[in-house]
Parts: sequence; structure tokens; C-alpha cells
Amino acid sequence: MQTQHAVAWLDHREAKVFFFDREQTEGVRLATALTHHQTHNKAGTIDGKRAQENQAFYNDIVGALQPAKEWLIVGPGSAKEELVKHIRSHHPRLEERIVGVEPADHPTEPQIVAHARKFFRAADRMLP
Repeated sequence: MQTQHAVAWLDHREAKVFFFDREQTEGVRLATALTHHQTHNKAGTIDGKRAQENQAFYNDIVGALQPAKEWLIVGPGSAKEELVKHIRSHHPRLEERIVGVEPADHPTEPQIVAHARKFFRAADRMLP
């Protein structure tokens, strides 16, 4: 779906990307290739050491976002900031597409899209 707006909700295990306009919504779900283990609450791994960022996962998300001109990135924890950092260092030409980065716990898919529509209505009013 070629559209103006997209929202990506992500954590370190999965990402949900939605393209939308006033009438339609289309979604894509991506998962990391990493296996799931019980993780240490603060560090993100079972042994308590900080896990390395999954660059292939972030590349997949960037690839999925490509059809949209403006991106909202949301999610719990640090994955959303790591994605932005990845975009800045590996895809600097695409950084201007990021119009917002916001925290979001674990909303349902309709809640993600509703939040993004509200966000972009407000953001679009700010443009000349």
C-alpha cells in the first residue's frame, strides 16, 4: 500500500508496521530470528548482560516502512530508540521520514492505528 503515513510498533522480539489513510489500513508483522528466553529485567538477556542490537531485524523494519513518506515509531523499552539510532547510522537519508518517536506499552493493533491517526492529524496541522 503506497501511503503518506506509517506507524511501527516494536519491542526486541517483534515489530508491527501499519500503513494507513483515512479509509484503509494494511499491516505487516516482523519477528526477530532470535529465540525467546526468559530475560533479565534490566539487561535484556538471560545472563544479565546487555544483548547486542539486532541489525538485521532493524533493517527488515526499515525495509517494511519504505512505502510510506512519514513514520511514527512507537513501543515499550529501548527498541524504538535503537531503531532510530540504526536509521541514523545506516540509512541517514531516511531519517527525515521519522516524524515522531513515542512510548507505547502493548496496545492492540487497532489501538496502534488509532493512536497513529490521531498523531498524524495533529502533526499534519503543524505543517505549512
